[in-house]
Amino acid sequence: MAELRLGPLLRYADGSSATVWVEASRPCTAEVRGAAGAQGTSRTFQIAGHHYALVPVSGLTPGSSEAYEVLLDGTRVWPLPDTPFPPSVIRTPAEGDPAGAPVRLAFGSCRWAAPPAGEKDPVGPDALDTLAARIAADPEGERPDVLVLLGDQVYADETSKATRRWLAARRDLSEPPGDEVADYEEYTRLYYESWLDPEVRWLLSTVPSCMIFDDHDVIDDWNTSAAWLADMRATPWWRERLLSGLMSYWVHQHLGNLPPHELAADPLYAAVRELPDGTDLLRSFVCEADADPPTRHPTTAPQLRRCAPDPSGFRWSYRRDFGRVRLLMVDTRAARVLDEGARSMLHPGEARWLREQALDARGSYDHLLIGTSLPWLLPHLVHDAEAWNAALCRGERGERWARFGEDLRRRADLEHWAAFPESFDALAELIAEVGSGAQAPATVCVLSGDVHHAYVAEPTWPAGEGPDARVFQLTCSPVHNAIHLAIRLGFRFGWSAVARRLGRRFAGHGGCPVPPIDWRRTGGPWFGNQLMTLTLRGRSARLRLEQAQEVRGGGARLRTVAESELSP
Repeated sequence: MAELRLGPLLRYADGSSATVWVEASRPCTAEVRGAAGAQGTSRTFQIAGHHYALVPVSGLTPGSSEAYEVLLDGTRVWPLPDTPFPPSVIRTPAEGDPAGAPVRLAFGSCRWAAPPAGEKDPVGPDALDTLAARIAADPEGERPDVLVLLGDQVYADETSKATRRWLAARRDLSEPPGDEVADYEEYTRLYYESWLDPEVRWLLSTVPSCMIFDDHDVIDDWNTSAAWLADMRATPWWRERLLSGLMSYWVHQHLGNLPPHELAADPLYAAVRELPDGTDLLRSFVCEADADPPTRHPTTAPQLRRCAPDPSGFRWSYRRDFGRVRLLMVDTRAARVLDEGARSMLHPGEARWLREQALDARGSYDHLLIGTSLPWLLPHLVHDAEAWNAALCRGERGERWARFGEDLRRRADLEHWAAFPESFDALAELIAEVGSGAQAPATVCVLSGDVHHAYVAEPTWPAGEGPDARVFQLTCSPVHNAIHLAIRLGFRFGWSAVARRLGRRFAGHGGCPVPPIDWRRTGGPWFGNQLMTLTLRGRSARLRLEQAQEVRGGGARLRTVAESELSP
């Protein structure tokens, strides 16, 4: 009999359809049945000895909340017996965009798996666990319409004690990559550890989610530079690690990001489902997806040719629309161009896609959200230090300074948007264009994580060049992680006037031009395990930051530490 290994995850929901992701213990037919008649079935597909299904659910009623169950080969496997949680439900938005109906997006990044129940958590309560407990206690109360998880869903390079014990029983940890994950099977262990957490498992079964990777999903500072990549490719373990990371990401995260109509048209997904075992096909696909961005080209392998998602390259970025809210989730890791003479956060095909999606049907959405795991606007000192470092690495101050710059870039993680100056400027230009004119949205918000604290920053353009929309950098992390005291102090100092003057000295040494925009911090920095929630109603926008905090007598709760209106 087939058993439920992982899931269900409710990944997508609109007015009449949804997708539910599961992993089963053996090949089977996965079925979702709604209490009011919604249903869907799908045969599992096989990757590396594991069996998965992404079940399309139809027959949903707009504006409804329908409890569902999951069956494998006709046997009910969800809800779990004796579960303490309420039924998992699929909530659908009402048709059209009724006046007063809000869209709520909760977002954050950087989540270490919570320790097993009963063990003390060294980094404090998990914000996702705490959100799940609040929703479970009041199932009819406020909940997000979607969770936006902005990277580091799993940590391939920072494993838990339990995972290290499991790895040690499997292989010799004295051999590279040591106690980091090495292959696809070990990646599955990370997802089990993270997503079998009872609270998170239930939360992901009842709140739709959008996800994108960041560096720790593969390795810290993934694709920092061409020199970094060359060094990694020279190690005996890197290729298997990277390919396994991309394969597991495609299975566990990427497929569920796609709306049903895109999923139905995806040639790789169709080809994998047609095969008894899709492992080799998926592996070949991610091998080509790993080609250096400047040389990306349509695949030439006959079996893979129809699987390339875009003729200009391989795209992990995607778009989701929630009524009159548009979310563009942007890959800022695998899409980079690393050549020092042409460094770019996004290769040309990816940059064109972002521009097209932002400008497409402008006027049909009231809010544009750009999800990028790495913050666009940083403290001024950090921004200038990264721009200076990029100039050194380009050779602006000679070979000796270039070597120093590369070493510093790796040690200090200088690889955000500011480290790709032309890309930083291009994003500023695109936001100004999208946010200007009669069809401008009310807000353009850049949603980010990565830096293990939260803040709000607001840019300004020179007179006459700025957008009509209000623009914000909204940064929120970690969901469940830690930050050293020295880094906390550094980020606080980084926003100061003294730090800004120091940063301009760095920039002057590198010959860096003044950025085309200025910006100021309007909220934060806040430190802790936290989530931000955007509530978007018509052309209004409200932001709330909540932190998971322990309560006397045990347990935890989400406490609101900041709220603000973002509307024009």
